[in-house]
Amino acid sequence: MNFRHVKYFVATAELGQVSRAAMELSISQSAITTAIKDLEAETGTRLFLRTGQGMELTEAGRHFLGSAYRILAAVDEALKPPAVAGEDVSGTLSVAATYTVLGYFLPQHLGRLERRYPKLKIQLFELSREMVEDGLVTNRFDMAVVLTSNVNNPELATDTLLSSQRRLWVASGHPLLNLERVSFADIAKEPYIMLTVDEAAHTTLRYWNRTDYQPNTRLRTSSIEAVRSIVANGQGVTILSDMVYRPWSLEGKRIETIIPAEPVPSMNIGLAWRKGVELTPAMRLFREYFAETYQTPQSHMAK
Repeated sequence: MNFRHVKYFVATAELGQVSRAAMELSISQSAITTAIKDLEAETGTRLFLRTGQGMELTEAGRHFLGSAYRILAAVDEALKPPAVAGEDVSGTLSVAATYTVLGYFLPQHLGRLERRYPKLKIQLFELSREMVEDGLVTNRFDMAVVLTSNVNNPELATDTLLSSQRRLWVASGHPLLNLERVSFADIAKEPYIMLTVDEAAHTTLRYWNRTDYQPNTRLRTSSIEAVRSIVANGQGVTILSDMVYRPWSLEGKRIETIIPAEPVPSMNIGLAWRKGVELTPAMRLFREYFAETYQTPQSHMAK
């Protein structure tokens, strides 16, 4: 295993196809395929399922992806000591975040940022997307960490860092696991558990409305743990992103995932700030840290 293996694995996991990863990294497809085979041999388990839709992470692959991000971040920190990266930058950076990213994405980065920039104080605020956007436009916050797939304010610029695939969650042993192809027609027959936090219900209905079906909503809830438990107990199904997926409920019951036959948009996570604002040194360091961690260009603008 080497650094390139991990980098190629992450690109394939995020983009879902070897061809797209190869194009992104400007290397051959065979180099990526060989690297993934080497990783699977080294770990002793399959990290991807090869499907007609592309490369689907296995449960082991999703677990390894989290480790891969930590490996890339550790290598980056080793190659760029704090003194070079901006150790002397001081002050307070006000950062707003929505519920999902604050709970499932941001915490792992706060410790690294504190170690890398010990004189920089990050002040956090949890708010709804609308309040975050308003706070950025009116300069109450310097930057935000949000679901960029939900941002629609033309006054904001964004960097999308990570795309988290949405999958169907079902209980272990659910009949849908026996089907070769699970369509929205199949899902519509099942009781649906609708998550409402961070506009999840609005997003769900938006892609359901592109089909000829509607979810058979049994319960609407803002609690991800409630969704997890109800699905694991076989009382309904849901479609949620890999970022919030955990294979076990609080009761210790297993949750399986299925990629629906029809396309479901991914959930994109990233940074947002007011267009045209002059980035302070603290804002630049915050943005650069995430760009380096996720190997992303810093040029995306909200439309």
